[in-house]
Amino acid sequence: MLKIGILAVQGDFAEHKLMLTNLDIDAVEIRLPEQLEDIDGLIIPGGESTTIAQLLNIFDIKNSIITKAKSGMPIWGTCAGMIMLANSLTDKRPTPLKLMNTVVSRNAFGRQIDSFEENIEIKAIGHPKYRGIFIRAPMFIQIGEGVEVLGKLNDDNPVLVREKNLLASSFHPELTPDTRIHEYFIKMVKNQISNDNN
Repeated sequence: MLKIGILAVQGDFAEHKLMLTNLDIDAVEIRLPEQLEDIDGLIIPGGESTTIAQLLNIFDIKNSIITKAKSGMPIWGTCAGMIMLANSLTDKRPTPLKLMNTVVSRNAFGRQIDSFEENIEIKAIGHPKYRGIFIRAPMFIQIGEGVEVLGKLNDDNPVLVREKNLLASSFHPELTPDTRIHEYFIKMVKNQISNDNN
């Protein structure tokens, strides 16, 4: 059975776990480096990016995630997870994992009070439009070579991108009843397993 891990050091990992479980996926909470050996894909959830970065070092799991990403394991970062996947930030901290060819600005859409919802057209998951929930959302300031934009806001700001085995969204798909982006990630994981077996 497909096994997807959710980094569970901080943030809304429980919501991702519930959504994956409802999709009949074996979803496991990941806190230690050795647990990464057991999974087929990883979700880095929303939360507080500086806290997540500190805890990755405390739990000594940071380098293991980088190694897994570079070996082809599909990894999806949502909100704070998107910040962690970036190559660089416009902010001084935290230090990201430098895995994705993107430059990201934390809380660029504003504070908690500026949270909003917007319909996003995402061709990869089909119609209808996806209702994205943005909470203190980060913004892509720069999209580098090799990164595909899958979804944009009406003002043309990219909010969902993919680079090979990496997926990043500035919104929170785990807070909606719409499972299509989780299903898209599950397909990424299945395709990687298929490629590894060939």
